[in-house]
Amino acid sequence: MSQIATALASADKADPELAGDVVRAAIERTGVGIARSVLLFLSTDFVHQAHAAVLAASRAANCLQVTGCTAPGVFTEEDWVLDRPAACAMVFGGGSGLAAHPEADAPLLSLAAPNAAGRSWLEGGEQRYGLLSTDSSAHGAGRIWCHGKMAAEGRCETAIAGARAAIGVSRGMRILGEPRPVTCNGRDVLKTGEHSALNALLRELPLEMREMEKLPFHLLAAGVIKGNPEGAIAEGRYALVPIIAASHDERSITLTLPLDDGDQVFWAMRQGLAAENDMRRLAGELPGKLGGEPDFGLLFSCLGRGPWFFGGEDRDLAVVKERFPGLPLIGAYGGGQIAPLPGGNEQVHNAAVLALFRSNV
Repeated sequence: MSQIATALASADKADPELAGDVVRAAIERTGVGIARSVLLFLSTDFVHQAHAAVLAASRAANCLQVTGCTAPGVFTEEDWVLDRPAACAMVFGGGSGLAAHPEADAPLLSLAAPNAAGRSWLEGGEQRYGLLSTDSSAHGAGRIWCHGKMAAEGRCETAIAGARAAIGVSRGMRILGEPRPVTCNGRDVLKTGEHSALNALLRELPLEMREMEKLPFHLLAAGVIKGNPEGAIAEGRYALVPIIAASHDERSITLTLPLDDGDQVFWAMRQGLAAENDMRRLAGELPGKLGGEPDFGLLFSCLGRGPWFFGGEDRDLAVVKERFPGLPLIGAYGGGQIAPLPGGNEQVHNAAVLALFRSNV
């Protein structure tokens, strides 16, 4: 029987004892009797009862090493839950578990409210991966706890001890064309290459979108290359900047962030099939970095990429379950993710971060 296991439960109301229930269920599946540490995720329904829920989980586990956060939705390999009170737990009963004092080079499981995930914190330490803990609107802050205590600074970091990690991010975008230098006026992109920005974008879009009365800006983004354009897309060396408007008179595109003249930019589109295929690629690559099949995993997805994006089914979760049958897996949907990208740790959105672990013993 595995010494790492998960449990998931939902209810009609946010009762703190639900946290204890999932911990006890997970412990029973491990067969170890007590837990070395617990990763606990609660739906945002628990935001005002988070402390009581963490205490209930600690009592059930007979340990204080309980870390996690609230999120708009939670899941395990068993199922996902959105829009009702829910709790899920991963219990570590053997040699692997949450480290009270992470080693210097260990990848850091990082959980933070949006206003607490500043640049200096993101750039500190080694690789970071995790979730922005938000309310159901994906903008307000959630609640975070670390080693059994509520995180006063709105963020926490820990590491998985006793296991090797392989971490990757699925951006899930359909790439529309090659990078081209831009001419800009702040946030307004006037030209890409020799063509007006709007004309260039329309030319790259699928035919059915070109004919739409209003472009679906919530699905579109500009990909801004970091460093040498050659191989940048395949290597993930780019930042995605959302598009918020287009001027038919100026034939320009307005972004959420300003660019500089000469920046290399490509257009990209959120698409379910592209996201699923990208997760399939990631799930296929990571075991090679581990040196074998994983023993457990963590998955952090975006509220804008989960079941609502895939038409009622979480295809990311389905792909991971298909590739790793029976793998203990836990995760949550948030307003953004923390991911180790080629240029450093970044906040990403509409993405999925997968971390797989192989125990050292």
